[in-house]
Amino acid sequence: MVNIVIDGRKVKAKEGSTILENARDLKLDIPTLCHHDDLSPFGACRLCTVEVKTSGKWQLTTSCNTVVEDGMEVKTDSKKALEGRKMAAELLYYKYPETEAVREIAEKVGVDVSEEKGEEHDCILCGLCVRACREIVGVSALTFQDRGPGRDLEDPQIEFDPNSCIGCGACAYVCPTGYIKMEAEDDKRIIWNKVFKMTPCKVCGRYFAPEDQLKYISKTTGVPFNNLTTCTSCR
Repeated sequence: MVNIVIDGRKVKAKEGSTILENARDLKLDIPTLCHHDDLSPFGACRLCTVEVKTSGKWQLTTSCNTVVEDGMEVKTDSKKALEGRKMAAELLYYKYPETEAVREIAEKVGVDVSEEKGEEHDCILCGLCVRACREIVGVSALTFQDRGPGRDLEDPQIEFDPNSCIGCGACAYVCPTGYIKMEAEDDKRIIWNKVFKMTPCKVCGRYFAPEDQLKYISKTTGVPFNNLTTCTSCR
């Protein structure tokens, strides 16, 4: 354990834990768009900015990926921290003015947002889908493509590999803006414009999982495919 101070409160924090984890344990409201408790921190949206004192100097940092250190002091509601969050939200709102998730969080931190409801579902490059696919599903069908030598990209983007995707829908589940669409049509699931054949439950007949997903689970766990063709309601 390490001793830290958050907003004047002494905290015994677990070694290796982040500022955000400890702040939320204290029920402190720190906004995020690119964070998920079950995924590695990314620090992309910068909405979780706090002010930290280390080695006698105060500086701004993203709380989601900053690991606590013994003797660290943190201010989650200082003027500089709040200004940092507002600036990050303003940049997001400027780029994605019609995306409701961005508009909501921008308004929450003090950005002037137009009254008209946003109808868009832009990809804000939060990276949640990429991390979910890699860290939880384990197939890495999504990758983050940034600008750089040999890459003819005007803007960073998420690249989809249809040969690796198993249609599980984890990416759609964690997407904060609704950019990733997952649609059901009879015995098919459509995601990233790829069509997946669904498997019917051998007990009730309800289509409940993509065939590719069950085959992947069978391959990685050694459980026979036929043993996986019963939905959770019928087990």
